[in-house]
Amino acid sequence: MRYILASKSPRRKDLMKLISSDFLVVTEDIDEESSYSLPPIEAVKDIAKRKGEAVYKEYPNDLVISADTIVVIDNQIIGKPIDKKDAYRILKLLSGRTHHVYTGYAIHYQDQIVVDVCDTEVNFLNLSDELINSYIKNGSPMDKAGAYGIQDNNDFHIIKNIAGSLDNVVGFPVKEIKEAINKILKSI
Repeated sequence: MRYILASKSPRRKDLMKLISSDFLVVTEDIDEESSYSLPPIEAVKDIAKRKGEAVYKEYPNDLVISADTIVVIDNQIIGKPIDKKDAYRILKLLSGRTHHVYTGYAIHYQDQIVVDVCDTEVNFLNLSDELINSYIKNGSPMDKAGAYGIQDNNDFHIIKNIAGSLDNVVGFPVKEIKEAINKILKSI
């Protein structure tokens, strides 16, 4: 059995090393937009499940781990910004407020599947226009749900505090995924 990470995210790849030092990265493109008509938690679980299924079809003898992360405020899913103007809009929306980061994850192995979600509450500081523009100019917000990375907080102080898994905010809740893998392996 090999571990396969069904994700292109460099941050997930780094965190996957805490689960296994020996794994492959294999991805298949899926239509994520079709899931956004579902409630946010169901949407992120559905995307993670379908990402994993697409890879598991090609690697049925391996353990496939997939994930998807969304930011939700006012019951609205906030994805990755489409451009710098959109990044500014998103960061202004989150400024001084609390939102949720949901990571749906799926583990496929030997015709078994575990699909779950991890929820972390994130409180943003009030962000000045100067800070937002400096952060956007840095480029980091452009490939992240919610237009921010918690790992950037040391350089761009944007987050007041979090309640829940830090790894989840990065996009890969390691503890919860390890527990799900153990559950599957023990049931075999």
